[in-house]
Amino acid sequence: MIDYEKEFESPAYAARQITIAKTFKYVYGWMAAGLALSGLVAWYTYDSGLYLDILGTPWFFGCIIAEFALVFGISFLIRKIPAFMALVMFAAYAALNGLTLSYVFVFFDLALIQNVFFITAGMFAGLALYGTFTKSDLSSVGSLCGMALWGIIIASLVNMFVGSGNLDWIISFVAILVFTGLTMYDAQKIREIAAEESSMGQEALIKVGVIGALTLYLDFINIFLHLLELFGSDD
Repeated sequence: MIDYEKEFESPAYAARQITIAKTFKYVYGWMAAGLALSGLVAWYTYDSGLYLDILGTPWFFGCIIAEFALVFGISFLIRKIPAFMALVMFAAYAALNGLTLSYVFVFFDLALIQNVFFITAGMFAGLALYGTFTKSDLSSVGSLCGMALWGIIIASLVNMFVGSGNLDWIISFVAILVFTGLTMYDAQKIREIAAEESSMGQEALIKVGVIGALTLYLDFINIFLHLLELFGSDD
């Protein structure tokens, strides 16, 4: 039988809690910085009129390809590249995403964008906190949402040719549910990694922070965009 009082007082437990705290400090700090950078770049691109030279041009699709390359590069090379390089790649991704996200200022009212952002922030905070502190195993949720994500991608590609407004609404609604589950699962996964690697050095800690920030950044952005689609469709 586990003596929880001794467990909580043990040096190993204390080390795990310190590592978890440091990890989430990096994760949410860099995620917030990434969102701020994307927002600033998106607004500047729209306000300066630069979006006219990007949206609907080969530059736009080049940015999309570069974003995918950076996401996959960070995800698959995180163990091989220096922590500083991972941070630079994450910042580059956030800036490029800001360029491509400038379209939201073209198609949606600024007040709606602000309201949806705060709704997303509130949702995300609750989901991330639940995923971080729940004792329930969310592995099945992550697996289910991961499979559903592929369905969303396929449905979205089909709808590019069909152009169905109803299907677009359904895709957005389902996507919100999927990324809601993924946010909880990803937060729990980050905590588990930090707890398992309580003795990792600063370099490894930063890398975990970067990959965690990227993962939760993607969850946040997807919830935000699909909520914007739902609320914006009523206009």
